Amino acid sequence: WVQEEAPDVLCLQETKCAVSAVPAEVRALPGLPHQFWSSAKDRPGYSGVGLLARTEPLNVTYGIELTQNKTKIPSKLAPGLAPKLTPKPPKVHPPRLRFDAAFRAFLRRLDAQKPVLLCGDLNVAHAEIDLCHPAANRNSPGFMQQERQGFTELLSAGFVDTFRHLYPEARGAFTFWTYLGAARARNVGWRLDYAVASRRLLGDLCDCKIRSAAAGSDHCPVTALLAV
Repeated sequence: WVQEEAPDVLCLQETKCAVSAVPAEVRALPGLPHQFWSSAKDRPGYSGVGLLARTEPLNVTYGIELTQNKTKIPSKLAPGLAPKLTPKPPKVHPPRLRFDAAFRAFLRRLDAQKPVLLCGDLNVAHAEIDLCHPAANRNSPGFMQQERQGFTELLSAGFVDTFRHLYPEARGAFTFWTYLGAARARNVGWRLDYAVASRRLLGDLCDCKIRSAAAGSDHCPVTALLAV
């Protein structure tokens, strides 16, 4: 699939392996010779991101971003909260709220230098249209009001959800499906994965596609097309 898509930059989340354990077939992907991997050193197999690029970047900050000639490209996996069986509605955990505020400030600093394209699993469905059963998930992690408000505040800080900007009424456009209950086959999903761009990149935005036919994970890829 990667070879057919032929991206200039490939952002990966949830790699769940140390740098030394990146599979040989990924290392050998044609057209993406510049590879940068970041994983949790103190928690092997936890989280992790990777950035693969067709051309050599000007700069790479491990754990957060790649800088191309005209654009900064952070690849991020936002912290989420696993559902718990509890008689009370769960609250958004403080680390998530701290992350949202700190990451928003970080992106604004990046945006002051160069336009930003943020790619990744942000662990939030922003609006009711972004998940299959909004009414049943009002108190579910990933759709709680504080999480959604955090995403709204990110957009208000000068950024755009590129898919929703181009397809404001598109329904059933999901990027995550639980493995339970044949959810993917029935398209009972959530849109948790985003390409978020600096507002001033809108003139260069060509398209944003959800590649739901690409199998192999409980998430599917999202492709952002920009003329930069």
